[in-house]
Amino acid sequence: MNYVFHKGEYVNEHQAFIAKDNRAFRLGDGFFESMRVIDGKVIFLENHFARIEDTIKALKMEPADGFNIELIRNQINGLLQRNGITRGGRVRITFYRKSSGYYQPHQNDLAYMIESEALAENEFTLNAIGKTVDIFSDFKKDVNKLSIYKSLNSQLYIMAALQLKEKNLDDALIQNNKFAIIESIASNIFIVSNGVLYTPALQDGCIAGTMRMNIINLALDNKIKVYECTLNPQNLLAADEIFLTNAVKGIEWVVAYRTKRYYNEMSKRMLQILNQAAKEYVQPTLI
Repeated sequence: MNYVFHKGEYVNEHQAFIAKDNRAFRLGDGFFESMRVIDGKVIFLENHFARIEDTIKALKMEPADGFNIELIRNQINGLLQRNGITRGGRVRITFYRKSSGYYQPHQNDLAYMIESEALAENEFTLNAIGKTVDIFSDFKKDVNKLSIYKSLNSQLYIMAALQLKEKNLDDALIQNNKFAIIESIASNIFIVSNGVLYTPALQDGCIAGTMRMNIINLALDNKIKVYECTLNPQNLLAADEIFLTNAVKGIEWVVAYRTKRYYNEMSKRMLQILNQAAKEYVQPTLI
């Protein structure tokens, strides 16, 4: 039996339900946060909670009194214990506006559901076979104040994912409405040229990924230059490497964009740095 945390209690996942007027279901009025578990503990929780608070504010939702990082940490830990996850895993929290009404809600109270599942790996691992990617050209992502948040409205990414099988690809690159490359279906993107990292700027509309932020900070801490800038297809063709990042998978290297082929030396290096940071987070050194 697997449990979820919903409406203030742990319940069997098969008994958890949402009402027909749930705004997440009817209107996509909400957002989600995905997190990685190592040694039975969510890593980098402070970064995730900072983004949760930022998104709540941007979407004008109102959490209950006492909503804080320690509350979320305790609820997640309780769920992981109930589901027997003591090593690798993932956690997803789906947040939504708990209110009746149509487009205009009658109130802005925040509600959420926490889910968890075990993963075989207890650390970040690099994909053995590089991913093949191409640009998803059917739709572009609009750039606005909400572009950086992980909205429940994921239709653009779903349509991109549906196209992968048709083109025999592993992932698709998303462009904004100015044709800049900003992300993949579920990850941020980095390119490597002459030992320097480049990643799309938030102003271009990419998701403000927590792993993106961690990779930037870890690279700078290790004297690797990083630039946030606008990327176009020509930059991909000139790059030495491309890798993708997200909170659950960490780093995935790309072997091919169209006819271009890539190495993965920087991907391997950054993965080692990331795993060391995750290990130190889970088992901090006592001074």
